[in-house]
Amino acid sequence: VFLTAFFANKVEHESRHCNGKGLQRQGSSSFDRVYTANQNCGHTYPTFLAVLWCAGLLCSQAPAAFAGLMYLFVRQKYFVGYLGERTQSTPGYLFGKRIILFLFLMSVAGILNYYLIFFFGSDFEIHIKTITSAISPLLLIP
Repeated sequence: VFLTAFFANKVEHESRHCNGKGLQRQGSSSFDRVYTANQNCGHTYPTFLAVLWCAGLLCSQAPAAFAGLMYLFVRQKYFVGYLGERTQSTPGYLFGKRIILFLFLMSVAGILNYYLIFFFGSDFEIHIKTITSAISPLLLIP
């Protein structure tokens, strides 16, 4: 919530700085960059929440929470990078994609484990939690 409020505040500030009136789409290139970065972050937020909740509920809470916090920092890096030059936002974008992929794979592993329990009676939850806990620190590598 704080991150979204920060992004919206930057859009409002840039809008008032460039236009002097209310929120208007046309303006300087700096306003367009701030507005576009805010829209990009807003569009990815529902996907992030869905995979975060699925990974936390179906697989392991601690690695999912760690990846979620990392994703919020990466989105901040993406937003600030987008304010400069669009090429500066690329590392944040790629890093964010990798975190979303990690959360998605955690969700798939949790779903597969559920079906293995249901059909075969085999529970691999301990192994999955160990693997995700070991892999989650690798998200820090750029």
